[in-house]
Amino acid sequence: MEATRTTIQFDTKTGEIAHDSAVLTWVDEATLPKAVEAGVVGLYPDYAFQTLEGWGCAMTETACYLLSRMLPENRRAALSRWFGPEGMDARFIRIHIDSCDYSLTEYQAVADPIADPELNTFSIERDRQYILPVVKEALAMAAGPVKVLLSPWSPPWQWKTPPEFSQNDAAVYGGADFAVDTTRPGRCFGGRLKREYYGAWAKYLVKFIQAYLDEGIPVGMLSIQNEASAATPWDSCLWSGEQERDFLKNFLYPEMEKAGLAGKIEIFIWDHNKERAIEHIDAFMADPEAAGKVDGFAYHWYSGDHFETLELLHGRYPDRVLMHSESCPLHKPGDPLSGSASEDGVLNKGGDDRTPEECDYGDAIDYAHDIIGDINCGMQRWIDWNMIVDRTGGPRHVGGGFAAPLICEDDFTFSETLCFNYLREIAKTVKPGAVRIGKSVFSRDVEAAACRNPDGSIGVLLLNRAGEDQAVNLRMGGRILRDVALPTGTLTTVVIDGD
Repeated sequence: MEATRTTIQFDTKTGEIAHDSAVLTWVDEATLPKAVEAGVVGLYPDYAFQTLEGWGCAMTETACYLLSRMLPENRRAALSRWFGPEGMDARFIRIHIDSCDYSLTEYQAVADPIADPELNTFSIERDRQYILPVVKEALAMAAGPVKVLLSPWSPPWQWKTPPEFSQNDAAVYGGADFAVDTTRPGRCFGGRLKREYYGAWAKYLVKFIQAYLDEGIPVGMLSIQNEASAATPWDSCLWSGEQERDFLKNFLYPEMEKAGLAGKIEIFIWDHNKERAIEHIDAFMADPEAAGKVDGFAYHWYSGDHFETLELLHGRYPDRVLMHSESCPLHKPGDPLSGSASEDGVLNKGGDDRTPEECDYGDAIDYAHDIIGDINCGMQRWIDWNMIVDRTGGPRHVGGGFAAPLICEDDFTFSETLCFNYLREIAKTVKPGAVRIGKSVFSRDVEAAACRNPDGSIGVLLLNRAGEDQAVNLRMGGRILRDVALPTGTLTTVVIDGD
């Protein structure tokens, strides 16, 4: 039995990326003169936990617009980075219902639902311009089955109450100041769906799902609301756990039953940051009848680790899917000064001092850290935010912009970030259908997760958070991989073959 170690080397001065690989040899611990007890990462295949169903990304109007402007060969190359065996082998796509912040303009499938209460003018013609053609091209390239998640950012503005933007934490949503008219409803700055329109909104969502299914899009999931407690300066709507429960139980689910969609489309609630998930989810799940209609909980990463939240939710609701449904760095590509850029990388110089290369490096470290933590606490599906953005972090219909793993250049070619290289390496190490196995680590400076892949191989993710290079000893079943090199501040993977 062999093992292959891969380390992604990154030069923060030049931005150059290199992969260093080596074949490692197992040693039977019984043949050694003394036991290896220092620097050990233990692997325990007999301890099995959740199945990781795969990786995915969001194909927003922004991403699909940029891809549609590329030459066909460039677009296929970009899509292959996510879809297909040589890329991320993505199994999930997230698509917004009507406009979101990563749309070119605000829009909705019924322009005026007050004038058209029967929704006779409902149309997804806007989606046929960019989203549907590119998504269909991606689906044709996928190496395995793909499941689509639909998520609404806002109901039609005519059905909503005025904004409640003052509830937001500016540090989480980009830190910008906005002038808000709190007297008139709109798609942006939150507000709530008036209860007298719950039934109409349920019909609207079912019509949207059916329209996508009619286009051949494999819709398999619906989250009731993106970021249910965020009144952002872009398309948004506020829901309490009790309101979301009332809507699903008494309006949406009955409408789905009428359309024959109940039980065919998985329902996810919350779809927001981990740090307030428990209160909202517990309030929803307090009604057993409503709880029985929920397949899982979707969450984002923007307010910090809160890995324990996943452990608590899995402990209380062990048969529900935990799905990471969105993440992105809160700054423009390579620009630490443009937003709330993370300072949690090993360099830890702070946003004002980091070069673009150091900024990208910090993003990659943050992604690896978050994915390892999520895997160890029960995550089963992982979906990133935009598949690709331009150098402004857009385009989008509101100000600001955030980074993504792929960048569309001004000439409509694309480039890969270090973050993408980390994601691809993780996806090649932990494949769709992998089962998390037990592990133990000797130090908080080494973060690790381990999974058994469907082919029997074991993939190990190792992140060295120390300020110096380390060598660790992997122990499994009485055998040792000695002195596995972990360069400082670097993701290292080890794949142990299944023989």
